[in-house]
Amino acid sequence: MSKLGKKSILVPKDSTIKVEGSSLLVSGPKGSKKINFDNKVFSTKINDKQEFQIVPLNKNKELSVMWGTYRSLINSAVLGVTKGHEKLLELNGVGFRANLKGQELVLSLGFSHEIKYKIPEGITVKVEKQTKINITGPDKELVSKTASEIKALKPVEPYKAKGIKEKDQYILRKEGKKK
Repeated sequence: MSKLGKKSILVPKDSTIKVEGSSLLVSGPKGSKKINFDNKVFSTKINDKQEFQIVPLNKNKELSVMWGTYRSLINSAVLGVTKGHEKLLELNGVGFRANLKGQELVLSLGFSHEIKYKIPEGITVKVEKQTKINITGPDKELVSKTASEIKALKPVEPYKAKGIKEKDQYILRKEGKKK
């Protein structure tokens, strides 16, 4: 039995979950998200308190693992369409800057050229103080993927901690050369 799968998902008043065959359509004020699941293995139910549950038809070890995973995916979709997901990135280094030009994020990261990153559809990027990037959107997977692609443009190096990192990310620092 999955501990996480047993928990019910509280659906806010401004959001809805519709079951259409083998897919769930979660919609809210920030957008909508479609999640596919196997309706031959799992059943769904909503009680009168606006609590959504997904329950496996058979109980075994493999389904228990998938049960918790599907519950987490549905819960993050509900949170995404109601509140949205957010990642904060920081640029550390002399001359490191970020600017927005239309649907492109233009980054100066100490290279001989500027790096242009095309922002995916459904993602909102805001640049604050030229060194802080705020990535928001209703899809948790897409927000995290966008943040990791931007971080991969200039990973943080361990000596002076220059590069792009998430807010409150711990950097293991190394000691420099000794004389």
